Amino acid sequence: MSVTLLIEQLLNGVQLGTMLFLMASGLTLVFGVMGLINLAHGSFYMVGAYATAAVTASTGSFLIGLAAGMTAAALVGALVELLVIRRLYHRPHLDQVLATFALILIFSEGTRWIFGSSPLWLSPPSWLTGFVTLPGDTRYPIYRLMLIGVGIAISIALYLLISRTRLGMRIRAGESDREMIGALGVNISKLYTLVFALGAALAGLAGALVGALQSVQVGMGEPVLILAFVVIVIGGIGSIKGALLGALLVGIVDTLGRVYLPIFFQAFMPPSEATGVGSALAAMLIYILMAVILAFKPKGLFSAHD
Repeated sequence: MSVTLLIEQLLNGVQLGTMLFLMASGLTLVFGVMGLINLAHGSFYMVGAYATAAVTASTGSFLIGLAAGMTAAALVGALVELLVIRRLYHRPHLDQVLATFALILIFSEGTRWIFGSSPLWLSPPSWLTGFVTLPGDTRYPIYRLMLIGVGIAISIALYLLISRTRLGMRIRAGESDREMIGALGVNISKLYTLVFALGAALAGLAGALVGALQSVQVGMGEPVLILAFVVIVIGGIGSIKGALLGALLVGIVDTLGRVYLPIFFQAFMPPSEATGVGSALAAMLIYILMAVILAFKPKGLFSAHD
């Protein structure tokens, strides 16, 4: 177990965590402000990835594709809020779950109808395809470092938006007392649409960026959505700070567990058995982490007002 491997996997964990934060921050904003359980949030992740892959292939520019992916996800999110989600705010959570689950099926089949069942491939631009040498002679992909930088920049921008702007003040007020800000003359419907579109744009950005690391395919958002729900439960529902810390915890624990648990079990098991046991336990590790945190902090690490 070399230091080089440890540094590389720590960075991989941080990179996974920053992308999970982009998903979880929008999800926790939507639930905190609107009280809505949105299972279709992963579909915006998929929309962003597909739009980026299609536009990049047409224009040859990854940056134009990235902008198109975010824009497409935001527009689709706003349209979904106007046509479907707006009718669910005062319905029971079970109705919200069923309706947004139906949206998952609609988005998946619609995407398959438009783009086909075969995955699309998205490559990062040539100026992001090299490696950098880190301390300890660790060679690490520039593109993955860029993902970490984007995640950090978005987290700072979200903090400034929520804490320093008029829109952020309204979002925070909406988390505390929706009826009061409506009585004070704030257009609550417009606020809900903006928040939902913002969350969808962040999910689309995550899908667009991760799409260059893996294939772009139907259903790619659902596994990430499960991790995003774990993140917001750990961090505290409605808390952006909690979403950031929870995402980093989940990313690092999941990445290190998948690498080091099989190595650990090889010390007293045959390699084939150690790999099986280690991989199975690694898959459960983040849920064990969630259970331990909730045992001591039932509402998560932070509240919505932290």
